[in-house]
Amino acid sequence: MVSRVLILDFGSQFTQLIARRIREEGVYCEVHPPTRSSGWVRAYEPAAIILSGGPASVYERGVPRASPEILTMGVPILGICYGMQLVADLAGGEVHGADRREYGRAELRVRSTDGLFEGFSEDETTQVWMSHGDSLRSPPPGFDVLGTTENSIAAIWSEERRIWGVQFHPEVAHTTRGGEMLRNFVFGVAGCDTSWNAANIIDHQVSAIRDAVGAAEVICGLSGGVDSSVAAVLVQQAVGDQLTCIFVDTGLLRKDERRSVEAVFGEHMGMRLEVVDAADLFLERLAGVAEPEEKRVIIGHTFIDVFEEAAGRWGDARFLVQGTLYPDVIESVSVWGPSVKIKSHHNVGGLRPDHPFQLVEPLRELFKDEVRQVGRELGLSEEIVGRHPFPGPGLAIRILGDVTREKLDTLREVDAIYLEGIREGGLYDEIWQAFAVLLPVQSVGVMGDARTYENVVALRAVTSLDGMTADWFQFPHDMLGRISNRIINEVKGVNRVTYDVSSKPPATIEWE
Repeated sequence: MVSRVLILDFGSQFTQLIARRIREEGVYCEVHPPTRSSGWVRAYEPAAIILSGGPASVYERGVPRASPEILTMGVPILGICYGMQLVADLAGGEVHGADRREYGRAELRVRSTDGLFEGFSEDETTQVWMSHGDSLRSPPPGFDVLGTTENSIAAIWSEERRIWGVQFHPEVAHTTRGGEMLRNFVFGVAGCDTSWNAANIIDHQVSAIRDAVGAAEVICGLSGGVDSSVAAVLVQQAVGDQLTCIFVDTGLLRKDERRSVEAVFGEHMGMRLEVVDAADLFLERLAGVAEPEEKRVIIGHTFIDVFEEAAGRWGDARFLVQGTLYPDVIESVSVWGPSVKIKSHHNVGGLRPDHPFQLVEPLRELFKDEVRQVGRELGLSEEIVGRHPFPGPGLAIRILGDVTREKLDTLREVDAIYLEGIREGGLYDEIWQAFAVLLPVQSVGVMGDARTYENVVALRAVTSLDGMTADWFQFPHDMLGRISNRIINEVKGVNRVTYDVSSKPPATIEWE
């Protein structure tokens, strides 16, 4: 049986990062809400359990808790931050509001090298990342102190129960030996195997898809992005010519996007591909609309109309491929409920509830980086699997204000020059996402000794792990200068280029 680590999520902003760190070691893990019963946990048969951090205080009423029975199952447990405090509370320890809160870097002094700190030295100090306002006054009965900081008991364990707790976050990069601690836990303590890899994922999914689909017809909405591309190729490997891909040209795509999809998937890979040219319809419905949320809604509804009409032409199709990823699954069962909506999701959303298809979601257990690895294993080019994210509404949300054909043509040219310059400079793979924005302002310029009054564009590039937070990318100034000169010289109607140096938060990655 494949080793499985169970993560119970108490609302930490780092929970997905814990899962990613463990999967990077080749160990399968899943994130579930803490409301899972002890019977469910026992039936899941985890090799180990991790209790995540969270923003609550264990002594308050109505906060998320776990069943006390999980401490008696004999399964290795690691409590992180709130998770450690919960372990202590369930085991009879005392947690209280700290006199001095700890946020950010702290020095951990290792008091014992058992289990979690195998390979460390006693009395060694190492940097860890703290984020807590409560502290453990003393360890629960049967627990010993493994490590301390200046202000807190920072690590505890019970050898008899095989339970560890740390007040800091080993999953973040600022805990300098955090990866080593997690490896000690999943391998040294829990004895997990390393069977989670791209080749095994493909074998499992191909078999599962064949069993589910049988001889039925399957359709897939192909956008040319990473997720839909990998999902389509994976399903094609499973069912071959039973798959038909539908590509909707919204008229809101990047330069030569349609031609690229037709060449790669239709001609090179031999997929059955139906291309629907709906650019006129999208532009007609978007005419005069400037409000960002209204644009998203119109684009989403129009996409559904067009896709369902095209899918209806394949009357025998019973299955629909979707590129759902694991973060979408995790967020749908968040311990704290849905996050506050900032804006509609960038991916053009969802078929109607009464659609006639059964869903095939071969990527729903994967993070983005795992999807890329599966794509490479399937033989997709780096140009496809390494692509930057692109929003479902396309260039419409990168044109501030109303959307016209002329503006789209201008932005397409700017964006193409920008990305070409990044690739030529060898920086494309260092950037999470890069794109251009057409601003709803014009500025005065001078070209050929004549006064101009033309468009302003903003360039945006960010680094990120998962898109939840992001920092602006620090280009060499001479590269930005070359890209700016090319845009102004080659794109008619643009006379000024700016660069966005905002991070997320407080800004978002996209402008709309």
